[in-house]
Amino acid sequence: MLKLTIMKKIIFTDLDGTFLNHHDYSYEESLSSLNSLVKYNIPVIFTTSKTRSEVEELHKQLKINEPFIVENGASIFIPKGYKNKDFSFLESFNEKYYHCKIGEDYTHILEFYKKYKNEFNINGFSSMSIEEIQNLTSLEYKKAQLSAKRDFTEPFIIEDENKIETLKKEALSYGLTLTKGGRFYHIIGAKQDKGKAVKKTIEIFEKLFNEKFFSIALGDGENDLPMLEVVDLPIAIKNHKGLFVETKSKEILKSTYKGAKGFKEMITKCLENY
Repeated sequence: MLKLTIMKKIIFTDLDGTFLNHHDYSYEESLSSLNSLVKYNIPVIFTTSKTRSEVEELHKQLKINEPFIVENGASIFIPKGYKNKDFSFLESFNEKYYHCKIGEDYTHILEFYKKYKNEFNINGFSSMSIEEIQNLTSLEYKKAQLSAKRDFTEPFIIEDENKIETLKKEALSYGLTLTKGGRFYHIIGAKQDKGKAVKKTIEIFEKLFNEKFFSIALGDGENDLPMLEVVDLPIAIKNHKGLFVETKSKEILKSTYKGAKGFKEMITKCLENY
C-alpha cells in the first residue's frame, strides 16, 4: 500500500451511489465517517452531478459548511469565510459563496438540447414535470424540485443509446459534450469535468494554505473517472450493479460494499492507514 508523508488531506466524493445509496439516497451508513473527517479537520468536498440547491439542502441536513462542486464539474462553490481564509480573488456568486465557473451557462445548454431533442428522441429535465423527475429518480417532491433547478447542465434520457456517439459529435460543435452518470446522460460544457474542477480546487487550497494537499477521491460512475484519475489516491466504490469503473491509475483502491457502506469502509481504511 502507498506510504505517505504527513501532509494535509482533502477528500472529494461523489454523492449518488457513493456517499449516498443509489436506490434510497440514504447516508445513514456514511455519516459516522463524515463526522470523523470533520473531527480531523479534513475538507470533504461533494463532487456531484447534483445542483447547488440540492447540495445546500444536504449540507443543511448534515450540519456542515464545506466547498462543493456541482453539475459534473461545472462550478466550484466556496463558502465566504471558509477556514477564515480570503477567497475574494474568486468571483462572488452571492452573499454566501465565491465560485469558480468552469462550465457553460444553462441557456447555451438548452439551445443545443432544444435543437436536437426531437431528432434524437431525448427527454431532458427542462421538458419534464416534477412528477416525471420523481418517477425516474425516486426522489420525494421537494428534492425533485431542487434537482430541476439547473444552472449549468441538462440531464436526459435517450430512446436509442446507439445514437449517443452521433449526438456527442453534434454537441462538440456547440462547445459541449455528453457524460454518463448513474441514471442519466448529461449535456455539459466541453471544457468541464469533475477532474478539472478537482484540480482547480486543489490549486486554490494550496495557494491559500501555502502547503501541499494529499488528495483522495471516491466515486462509482463513468462521470467520476476524470476525478479519480487526477487525485493522489483514487477509490472506486462498487456501483449498484456490483461493478467498478476502471481507471488508468495503478494505485486505485476498490470497496467491498456498495454506496454509503462502501464509503464508510474506504474512509475507515484511509483514516487507519493515512
